[in-house]
Amino acid sequence: MVTAVLLILGFFAGLLGALTGIGGGVLLTPILALHFGISIRQAIGTSLVAVITTSAASSSVHLQRHTTDIRLGMTLELATAFGAAVTAYLVGYFNRNALEGLFAGFLLYSATMILTRGGKVKPLEDESAPDLNETVIPPYEPQRYPLGLAASLVAGALSGLLGIGGGPIKVPVMYIFMNVPLMVATATSNFMIGVTAAASAMVYYRRGDILVQYAAPLAVGVFVGSLLGARMAPRIHTKVVVYLLVGVMFYLAGHLIFHLLRGWL
Repeated sequence: MVTAVLLILGFFAGLLGALTGIGGGVLLTPILALHFGISIRQAIGTSLVAVITTSAASSSVHLQRHTTDIRLGMTLELATAFGAAVTAYLVGYFNRNALEGLFAGFLLYSATMILTRGGKVKPLEDESAPDLNETVIPPYEPQRYPLGLAASLVAGALSGLLGIGGGPIKVPVMYIFMNVPLMVATATSNFMIGVTAAASAMVYYRRGDILVQYAAPLAVGVFVGSLLGARMAPRIHTKVVVYLLVGVMFYLAGHLIFHLLRGWL
């Protein structure tokens, strides 16, 4: 019964992660910790496996469609992987409450910015290609690389601490501040989160914080959901993805705030 629930949970997490570029860890970490009775550190380590699976499954589709900006992804990933590896080793020394508070504040700010901009998506970004095997990408030039690298370092650090893959930071940063179209931002984030999560997962695995009995069925469900989500992405209106992303960001921010308030009361 538990295996079936994990398969279904993994499927929906993978579907959401592939559509929004955030990897699915934002759902799996709190659900595993709150509803499956495992420690938060084990929930983080186990969810990182699902994030890696999401990246592997969805990136194969996005790379085939040429919606992934490989140059941008590899540049930002240098900072992200470094931050993920370092904080995974130092996780026991960080004030998690302060970091979770900052993360929640950033998510609320970014979700608000995306909402104000999401209703006014560039016309070209809304156009669907006549052939569903091809995707129309509006011309763009990534801007503010220093800001993107700094945000990626923070994203990697939070990935190592919270098991989220860094997508909730990288997608809005690329979309809002670096002038990258949303479809490219989500595809590039899916490409990066696997490397980011792997940098942290190796450390968690060595500590015994990855529970194989949970990770295996989750990975199967996530793989199927991610493939479906990546293939559905060109057929879904950009505004739907925008509001889906915003909804997930509000959910994660609310969960973090609730966790912090419960610890203080």
